[in-house]
Amino acid sequence: MDVAVRPQAATVMREPSPAGRFGEYGGRYVPESLVPACREVDEAFRAAWSDPRFRSQLTGLLRAYAGRPTALTPAWRLSAELGVTVLLKREDLVHTGSHKINNVLGQALLARRMGKKHLLAETGAGQHGVAAATAAALLGLGCTVFMGERDIERQALNVHRMRMLGATVVPVTTGSRTLKDACSEALRHWVTTVDDAYYCVGSVIGPHPYPWMVREFQRVIGDEARAQCAEHLPAGTPDYVVACVGGGSNAAGTFAGFVDTPARLIGVEAAGGAPLSDGVPGVLHGFRSQLLQDDDGQVREAHSLSAGLDYPGVGPEHAYLRDLGRARYVTADDDEAVAALHRLARTEGILCALESAHAVAWVLRAAGTPELPAGSTVLVTLSGRGDKDMPTLMGETC
Repeated sequence: MDVAVRPQAATVMREPSPAGRFGEYGGRYVPESLVPACREVDEAFRAAWSDPRFRSQLTGLLRAYAGRPTALTPAWRLSAELGVTVLLKREDLVHTGSHKINNVLGQALLARRMGKKHLLAETGAGQHGVAAATAAALLGLGCTVFMGERDIERQALNVHRMRMLGATVVPVTTGSRTLKDACSEALRHWVTTVDDAYYCVGSVIGPHPYPWMVREFQRVIGDEARAQCAEHLPAGTPDYVVACVGGGSNAAGTFAGFVDTPARLIGVEAAGGAPLSDGVPGVLHGFRSQLLQDDDGQVREAHSLSAGLDYPGVGPEHAYLRDLGRARYVTADDDEAVAALHRLARTEGILCALESAHAVAWVLRAAGTPELPAGSTVLVTLSGRGDKDMPTLMGETC
């Protein structure tokens, strides 16, 4: 095990240590059979990310296919009601309906560059699975998506979308039958298919280089938002930058654009699955971070009405940002998220995902308090749209 080296502030949200660590977090905790595969991904990503042709191809797809840049939308009525200026970074408007497409297009291009023929993916809310199936169809790759049986029941629309796009959806029936178990099954399957398949991780989790690589593919959110804020805000940057956190990819991508500014970074976890608030250090799915664990060190199940936040761990870089004090992490519960979703819909005509509604919920709760003083400017990333959550909100599923 390598000794973690604490980087200076100027290196925050840049490249991790050679062993893939952010402070004491991250690393590569995988079976020996997967070490060469992880190294292959690491080497391929470094080569691709320094290749102007690869970067140009990805930028072209993000613009012409995914629909970037996404809008920065002022929430006029909500701002007037709350006494703070709310700006919404609209990842709900991108193709497939969530920020997941940013990362998946990057990884799918990388997989094809590596000569892989098949994508493996895990998914909770289904948006990463849809994005993976979409990119595979676009680039002529096969796609297998592992999804917990419980999530399949509450996200039936996204399951149907994946299958229509040509992906095979594999129900995972072990454990809690949610995202944690889907990740475990995808890793097990990768062991037996490394020669032909590429594991397309959906968040800033997993063994090195995935947390770093996914953050870099999602950095487009923060870079765009920063440029848009510089154009529209007198101060150039917002006072607060807020995003929901499950594994944490939309938050990592957003924060990366503002980490070197005075903006306060706020990550909002689901109250029933909040490893940054209630967890302890541990290892899961190939990386070390904050995890929900019981007194015996066993991973505790997370709970959230939002399938995308139903994960007992969090990306290692978020744990590091918390320890540094550069980002603050808070929670919102199911009732607050549902209320926030309804309020945003009725004041702004925007139906966001339940995941994103957790970020909005914190703004509603904190506005006008010392946490978010009156007159502040706050940027909120809407990570996805709420179509997928209609059955849950209609009471068709628990």
